[in-house]
Amino acid sequence: MTITQLYYVLAVAEHKNFTLAAEKCFVTQPTLSMQIQKLEEELDIQIFDRSKKPIQLTDVGQKIVQQAKNIVNESGRIKDIVEQQKGYIGGDFKVGIIPTVMPTLLPMFMANFINRYPKVNLIIEERTTEEIIKMLKNGQLDAAIAATPLNEESIKEIVLYYEPFVAYVPENNPAYKKKEFEVEDLEMNLSNILLLQDGHCFRNNVLNICKAGNLQSDNHFQIESGSFETMVKLADEGLGMTLLPYLHTLDMEGKHKDKLRQFKEPRPSREVSLIYSKKELKLHIIEALRTTIAGVVKGAITFQNVDITSPLHKKQ
Repeated sequence: MTITQLYYVLAVAEHKNFTLAAEKCFVTQPTLSMQIQKLEEELDIQIFDRSKKPIQLTDVGQKIVQQAKNIVNESGRIKDIVEQQKGYIGGDFKVGIIPTVMPTLLPMFMANFINRYPKVNLIIEERTTEEIIKMLKNGQLDAAIAATPLNEESIKEIVLYYEPFVAYVPENNPAYKKKEFEVEDLEMNLSNILLLQDGHCFRNNVLNICKAGNLQSDNHFQIESGSFETMVKLADEGLGMTLLPYLHTLDMEGKHKDKLRQFKEPRPSREVSLIYSKKELKLHIIEALRTTIAGVVKGAITFQNVDITSPLHKKQ
């Protein structure tokens, strides 16, 4: 039994296709198939049911795949240990970023990080919080940037910044005349607040702000969208108001900027953190990433008196 054979098994289990798995592993399909067959012969079992399309794991194959993930992940840590001991900051480093943070934060630090650490191959993936948690636990990501706290025992969180929510209010809304917002002001606009669609943690943040202010159920939120840009356009059409993360508002100009309303202190805000598995060994790269991001956001995020809302869905 070899690490390579287990790696091939994991590839087939993920893609459910020998040819595609071989492409992802950069080997020929016959080579991959032969190695998996050797492993099956050695163990005297069938890992895959090849009679089904797509290929399925057998019952024992499912158990083998779970153990193979642990073995492959742990074997990769040997190289991490050596690189950390040598102080080498380089190699592949996979980072997941939630969709509501990626468009604003990534352009702020990416070029800076690449220039400072040219030997690091930063692999960025846009993922939901749920996907990020699962991938960190499975060793498919080295780190991630997400709204916190997540209350996950196996995941370490390092706060990068606190980002206030900003109201975007069209001229036809009575609240447009207000210079500053309070959480209670959302109550009179509850029937026409525009939200990101279900599955975005930012949506949960907003709902939890409202529920913290003793506002009522989700049923009042009638229009949902997949992006902040769409929600802003809907608001401009007079279909409601919305809430935006502070960094998203920095590039707004003219008539759009005039529709922004800050909340009174303590400002409702989200906590954005660099997160990683407590088993992670590439701590030198994580620290390099943290310091780079901290250096670029400290000038943009200057708020201190904030009230952190949870990114987790809270049941009534």
